[in-house]
Amino acid sequence: MISSPTNPQKIPFNIPYLTGHEEAYVLQALRARAHCGNGAFGTRCINLMKQKYGFGEVFLTPSCSAAMEMGTLLVGIGPGDEVILPSYTFSSTANAVVLQGGTPVFCEVEAGTMNMDVKELKKCITPKTKMIIPIDYAGIPCEIEAINEIAKKHNLVVMVDAAQSFHSFYKGKPCGTLSDLAAFSFHESKNITCGEGGALIVNRPEWIERAKFLQEKGTDRKLVLDGVKSKYHWVDKGSSYLLADILAAMLLAQIEKAQEIVEKREKVTNIYRKITTLFEKKGYIQTPVHSKDIAVNHHAFFVIFDKPENRTTFIAKLKGKNVAAYIGYEPLHSSPMGQTYGYKAEDLPKTETLASCLVRLPFYTELTDNGLDYCAAQVEETIASLYG
Repeated sequence: MISSPTNPQKIPFNIPYLTGHEEAYVLQALRARAHCGNGAFGTRCINLMKQKYGFGEVFLTPSCSAAMEMGTLLVGIGPGDEVILPSYTFSSTANAVVLQGGTPVFCEVEAGTMNMDVKELKKCITPKTKMIIPIDYAGIPCEIEAINEIAKKHNLVVMVDAAQSFHSFYKGKPCGTLSDLAAFSFHESKNITCGEGGALIVNRPEWIERAKFLQEKGTDRKLVLDGVKSKYHWVDKGSSYLLADILAAMLLAQIEKAQEIVEKREKVTNIYRKITTLFEKKGYIQTPVHSKDIAVNHHAFFVIFDKPENRTTFIAKLKGKNVAAYIGYEPLHSSPMGQTYGYKAEDLPKTETLASCLVRLPFYTELTDNGLDYCAAQVEETIASLYG
């Protein structure tokens, strides 16, 4: 049992982290008077990401939502096309499909990772299936090799919703490198942040030129910027899928310190793991489980209780101790929008049960420096009070 500090502290669910270089970089970008997308700092971010992680091509976007929308547009999703995704994900994953006129097909998840259950994936494939969008929940990489194998057999595109897994690794390879497409988030709730931002990773060379057109409102403006053409034209569909250079300046400061950030966050995981192990061994709760050949970025730590009532009580008791825990996603298949596609809650019973019992613990980089002992003690005491 971790001893509780005498002076209670307010522990929020998340605090964005600053490395110390953001202010200087943002000021440089501001003074450069070139604030739009694909500027100097954006180029530095892209080059650093490709150098460190080996991505095919990187397109910085205003958000992960925008990155996924750009991805489904690039693939050509349209009316009549089905796209398989886990029901346990954020609405943006499904919206990227729906906005192009496609139909989301929801798949069950597995308890250890809350990622797509590959065994269930096979059952979701029909002659209309065109794409699979798995997610990397809590920074835990999905079973991308198995998913790719299924996709190859059925000639399907794979775009990973890697919103939470920047700087996670699957069998030594960075998340975002093993699928046709991948989308990252740099929202303030993520490890690496610029407030609002994202990136689409394109690993198929034959798609890169068109992706440049889509990002620039459907024009071939990039060819003009590269000196290939003297004027640009409207050549395709598209939108303004660009990240402002001021935000890219903030992002660069974060990417440069990615390893340091992950190392700090690992300390939070280790403490949470220490205080939950006994309760898990007794069968009261479940916590994240992944294979040893996966290296996570320690984005989040979740606890799955044995019944929804215990989750509700746990969150309420922690709130009374100034500790902010939070529920995970609500299943999309049983949401109001999901029901318009003919789904009922009982269609994916495993996802429904797990989601109703899951809670995410406070998790931010600076927690290692201030408040972790108090937070951990309250979490441990509260779980013990439920099963004492």
